[in-house]
Amino acid sequence: QVQLVESGGGLVQPGGSLRLSCVASGDIYRIYAMGWYRQAPGKQRELVGTTTNSGSTNYADAVKGRFTISRDNAKNTEYLQMNSLKPEDTAVYYCNVGARTGWGMSPIGNYWGQGTQVTVSS
Repeated sequence: QVQLVESGGGLVQPGGSLRLSCVASGDIYRIYAMGWYRQAPGKQRELVGTTTNSGSTNYADAVKGRFTISRDNAKNTEYLQMNSLKPEDTAVYYCNVGARTGWGMSPIGNYWGQGTQVTVSS
């Protein structure tokens, strides 16, 4: 199995920045896509952005130009740099990865972190 632990959330004023981290651990053979999702109160979980293991990224329109996803494959870690934060960015942010475990013969599993709260408010 794969365990994901997010960190870096908190309270920030509008226009501020935060950097989230997500560390994957466990019986990992290889991590493929990594991504971030968020869920605001009363809303469905939505995609923030994803990155492949070759480093290509894609973002939701709502965060393009403000958020940047990066990853360190050697550390099984991904990051979400969030700049110019807005009150509407307030949500629980979840890390998501696709990974094979064990000897690499298993199907690619889909794993989620426990989430970290980001609150943008003055």
